[in-house]
Amino acid sequence: MILDNHSAHTSKETRAYLETVPNRFEFVFAPKHASWLNVIEAFFSKMSRSVLRHIRVHSKEELKQRIELYLKEVNENPIPFRWKYGLESFAQ
Repeated sequence: MILDNHSAHTSKETRAYLETVPNRFEFVFAPKHASWLNVIEAFFSKMSRSVLRHIRVHSKEELKQRIELYLKEVNENPIPFRWKYGLESFAQ
């Protein structure tokens, strides 16, 4: 699981639960201001808004198929993310 450093993810309660299920999860903590994590969140937000909102499915398998179809369609015509940094565009 990729997590941010939110206090709920590292609380005493969370650590106590994780001790009851050893080796079930591997946590990777992202930096607090990770821009790449924002890109991932935006991707899942777009998927939920365009594919999953207001749908009814009859099974987990049908939901899985819809998500996999969306991922297949996205990967057929990928749009590379080009990171831009700098204030040059704001200068006049």
